Amino acid sequence: MRDHYLELLDQIVADTLKGNIRSKEQIYHILEAEISAGTGELFERCLQTRIDALKGLLEADDELKQAKAIRKQRALKTIQSEWERWQKQNQGNTVLTNLVQALLVAPDEQRLQHLLMVLDPNQKEILTLDQLRQLKQSLEQESHSPNNLEPSESTALIGIARGLQQGLDSWQQIETQVVNWIYSQSQSSLGFGNITEQQGPWSHWAKTVDSQFLQQVFMDLAQHQEITKAGIGQPVQISDWLELALVLQKLQTNLVRWFDQQPYDSKAGKRLSIATYLTFTIVWGQLSQRSQQLGQPILTEACFQMALQGLVHFAQQSYFPLYGGLFTALSGESLQTLLDYLDSPLKQTPNTGIKARILILLGYTQQALGHDDLALSFHEQSLEIARVAQDLRCEVASYNHLSRTYLSQHEYSAAITSSQRALILARQGGDRLGEANALANFGYSEVLHIQAEDPLDTQRYENVLPYLEQGLQLSEQLGDRPSQALCTNSLGIVLVIMGKYQAAITILEQGTRIAEIIGDQWLVSLNYCYLAEAYRELGNIENAIYTGSLAMYLMFQIESSTWRQPAGLLSILYGQLGPEAFQEYLSHLRKQLLMIIGVDGYDYLPKLLAEYRQSLA
Repeated sequence: MRDHYLELLDQIVADTLKGNIRSKEQIYHILEAEISAGTGELFERCLQTRIDALKGLLEADDELKQAKAIRKQRALKTIQSEWERWQKQNQGNTVLTNLVQALLVAPDEQRLQHLLMVLDPNQKEILTLDQLRQLKQSLEQESHSPNNLEPSESTALIGIARGLQQGLDSWQQIETQVVNWIYSQSQSSLGFGNITEQQGPWSHWAKTVDSQFLQQVFMDLAQHQEITKAGIGQPVQISDWLELALVLQKLQTNLVRWFDQQPYDSKAGKRLSIATYLTFTIVWGQLSQRSQQLGQPILTEACFQMALQGLVHFAQQSYFPLYGGLFTALSGESLQTLLDYLDSPLKQTPNTGIKARILILLGYTQQALGHDDLALSFHEQSLEIARVAQDLRCEVASYNHLSRTYLSQHEYSAAITSSQRALILARQGGDRLGEANALANFGYSEVLHIQAEDPLDTQRYENVLPYLEQGLQLSEQLGDRPSQALCTNSLGIVLVIMGKYQAAITILEQGTRIAEIIGDQWLVSLNYCYLAEAYRELGNIENAIYTGSLAMYLMFQIESSTWRQPAGLLSILYGQLGPEAFQEYLSHLRKQLLMIIGVDGYDYLPKLLAEYRQSLA
């Protein structure tokens, strides 16, 4: 066989030099016909032997010999290129063959899982559109061949084949329209929420596909910002679900690729890539819940898998937010329901560094919702996994988040200890981002500890302030906006506690702008909350009511129990001013409030405040 391959190589080179071979395709077909299965490694050694043999001739003094050697080298390089192409294609064919066999013998409840494994974007080799077409054809052939398949098995294979074809057809229609909607509206948001039906991507995509099922789902998202009975009113066929899965996966991949190529500013770039990942995760969460409601456990599990694949891919990106999480995504979604959904597939995931990062994201969000015990659980798991995976940046981030969560539980000593550990590890590992957050957390923890022990000790406050300022300065130098948002928030709150209200307002307003840019609604609302405190202390009642109203509604909107804090401040002002005067302030502020929380939000403010006051009765 070795002699055969050496002769084959010599013949291809000779024919190339004579002009008998004029295209790479000819070489590819020769290799396809002549190379036997299982002998690829032998062929590679023979090819390398011929390449090595030319090295001496390439350096020869004889110009004619050198010129001929160069031509042979070009021919061998072409063979090498086509051989690599053949390998890749042959490997893909092997994957398809194995997949078809797995689908033939798999029980009904596992068949879809086999298919989703090869569609996973985290695999080294992802099936191309051509390979998906080949898979569809193979399944059709198997379903009609006399291979002793049960009628139900044959029907299942036909359903998968039909779904692949539907998905390929719909993607072909939508492929060129993935980002067109962006040019017809502001790029300040993805357009996945708080918009009219005509603007965002869902309605745009719905108009580009012929599939009635996709149209219904997309229009449901456009009109309600979530999956409802209007979009999926009855149990879904496997073929329709597969069509949706293929299209959603391609939409996410292409959107992220496009956003990644944009400059990182307030209108595009990394923030929109992050929001894209989170938005599609939420969509898959809603699809899973709807499948469960319709009594389709196989599709429920498949939706879990699709969401988890997206999160794993997200966790591998350089911009994965180790110090943030509650980014603007699809409005109207119950965050708690989403977190419950995400928790289930994560429990089945191996303890990898990627899992640790996802747990950090969920822990941060749980803390924002006021669920400190759950947040601690996520961050403790994350810390343990990060240590095993030797992911130092993730370990530092886990300590930093533990520090802030302990603070929420008034465990000041634990918060100080966690921030100190984060600071030591960050400095040891050169993690300047982790160091910036650790400095802010340490200073913040110390101030709250002082406030609990001796609130009048102004000198101790002053001694701690440099840590917070260093943290903010370092985060600004690094240009990391999530960390800047956290550091400004910590410094602003501490300045309020110290009674430096005007300085606090300057810092908190800066922090609010940064948090709005990255779409972190939790920090936006928290900054508004302490701005309201500062304004009230300065006697600026109008701004206190304005920022307090925003804080109360935005916190309530993300289902955070912390909404009661600004509600308490507003309740005091309500009692001091009286109902009529308080309502006059709200009416005067109507235009400003509408710009941020809309008509629904503005109309709900009196009801929300009344609910709080009634709860105190």
